[in-house]
Amino acid sequence: MEEEQQDGTSEAARMRLKIGVMGGAGSDIPESYLQRATLLGEEIAEADCILVTGACPGLPLAAARGASDRGGLIIGISPALSLDEHAFHYGSPTLAHDVLIFTGSGLMGREVVNIRSSDIVVIVGGSSGTLGELAIAYDEGKLIGVLTGTGGISDIVETILETCKKETGARVLYSDNPQQLIRELLEVYRTEHFRRPSVFCRGNDNEPMLEQAEGKRDPVCGMNVPSGKAAARRRRGGDDYVFCSLSCAEKFDEQPTRYLEAARQ
Repeated sequence: MEEEQQDGTSEAARMRLKIGVMGGAGSDIPESYLQRATLLGEEIAEADCILVTGACPGLPLAAARGASDRGGLIIGISPALSLDEHAFHYGSPTLAHDVLIFTGSGLMGREVVNIRSSDIVVIVGGSSGTLGELAIAYDEGKLIGVLTGTGGISDIVETILETCKKETGARVLYSDNPQQLIRELLEVYRTEHFRRPSVFCRGNDNEPMLEQAEGKRDPVCGMNVPSGKAAARRRRGGDDYVFCSLSCAEKFDEQPTRYLEAARQ
């Protein structure tokens, strides 16, 4: 078993990481803040990651434009039901995004989709809406970056989280340098945090959580999967099977009978 398969990096190379940029959408944002958000987007594209925004103006739009200028892929999670509602009712931008996903959930309702669609969340400036996105990301154990020195809540995030005194598994990094922040976030995600949120997410009462099913042998490659290290789980006939990597899980999905028969021998 290759080391990169055990730490998730080979699979991360196959599935590009999504970095959500959440921040101030106001119209009177200082030019220096917009420039730093643009650099943030450029760095995300240069790292071959997908940029996710709330498809709004302001700092997220500056990041989207920066990523677009570097050939990046940008996904906008819209509060609207349609393109017409997005552009007319919400007065939100369209052309900086490659894909717009219409949630019809309104400004606050789409925040959960923003966060859960992102592997990493970056906070830039912002006020009450961004504060809501920060709270969701923190509660769900996300890896969070804060671009400090961009006004709004970004400069008081550390104080807010210290006041909360709540352990969720979230990891928060701070920097006033956009390029450095993205590089540090990617390093932490790929080496430490790539499955961390799943440890803290509450499962259905009728479905054992992934952690409870670990410490078993991968039926595809035969590797013993230590507790806390399973990349995926499948349930067949009331039994749980765990896998050391997503590639093993997908091989199992292709021929489950073959691997189940081998596991019973």
